[in-house]
Amino acid sequence: MSLKTNAARILDQSKLHYELKEYTVDESDLSAISVAQKVGLPIEQVYKTLVVRGDKTGVIVACIQGDRELHLKALATLSGNKKVEVVSLKEVQPLTGYIRGGVSPVGMKKQYPVFIDSDIKSQEKIAVSAGLRGLQLFLSPRDLISVTKAQLGEISTEL
Repeated sequence: MSLKTNAARILDQSKLHYELKEYTVDESDLSAISVAQKVGLPIEQVYKTLVVRGDKTGVIVACIQGDRELHLKALATLSGNKKVEVVSLKEVQPLTGYIRGGVSPVGMKKQYPVFIDSDIKSQEKIAVSAGLRGLQLFLSPRDLISVTKAQLGEISTEL
């Protein structure tokens, strides 16, 4: 595939193994559950990237399993904040360089602290957005943690 996003270029520079998988985007359903079905992975292996603002640290990024909810209090504690809140949709692109449904934890226009739910360690392979709607990165959790310099913690809750 000749399509290279910032995320893919960073993984190339880091000499990390990954695969890119294209899928058809449904603008009316950008959910991780829909993406999982289209790329042929169980939802436990598809991670969504959420952009959050802490009252002390400013912008941070959370990466959680696609069918789970972000536990804001747990993320606040882990990140050294009293409280965190998800940024508004209109702020996502200016902050990250990515549009909703295409936010990758890798290759944002600014390097923000990344927090990944610790359940990721139970997976052999995961998928995250490659930085475009309709394109997923398949890689090992270890490589995602390494390239994002992420901290792990229990930051998601079951739906």
